[in-house]
Amino acid sequence: MRKIVLQMMTTLNGRLDDPLAWLHGVSDDQYREIDRLYASYDTILVGRTTYEEMAAYWPGAVNEGTEANRSMARRMNAYKKVVFSRSGREGLTEWVNVEQVVVRSDADLARYLTELKARPGGDIHLSGGASLAQSVIGLGLVDEFRFFVYPVVSQGESWFAKLTDKHDLELLSTGSYENGVVALHYVPRQLAATVQPSSFTDLLT
Repeated sequence: MRKIVLQMMTTLNGRLDDPLAWLHGVSDDQYREIDRLYASYDTILVGRTTYEEMAAYWPGAVNEGTEANRSMARRMNAYKKVVFSRSGREGLTEWVNVEQVVVRSDADLARYLTELKARPGGDIHLSGGASLAQSVIGLGLVDEFRFFVYPVVSQGESWFAKLTDKHDLELLSTGSYENGVVALHYVPRQLAATVQPSSFTDLLT
């Protein structure tokens, strides 16, 4: 069974939206870790707004920046991008390997994601934005949480703002990077006993 992994950059107070307002850069060592994690994915789940931000940057980034950034760009171009919409009326910026999925209710979303997890393939990256992330968390379909927490507090939409139930998480590992960002890796507590390290590196972190 494939896993859905919520992996995102966020602030100390959980802000997810408008990263240009608070994200002060990605250091090379952080990019290398993100690239390592992305090697386990082959599908990305996004809302329309987040998709448009990605489509404006990644297609042209394959020849820009550091090797780690170029590697990330190649992955982002190759992965399947699933863009969720309530109506399907909004057009999407053209990009390769894109599928727009109309989900008019949480039941539609749960049905689609449950079927997607049962298909063969790599793990599935839940990228955001906040509304989509909260919906999938609320449905109990997120198997792992990976946060890159920036040392800043900034007012905006958080990934947990509209969650109404308590969600107990168990910490599996932490990390830190040259730019002061801290990595936190959690699983839902009810799943913690079933999670095994996937590599010797994971065992040590």
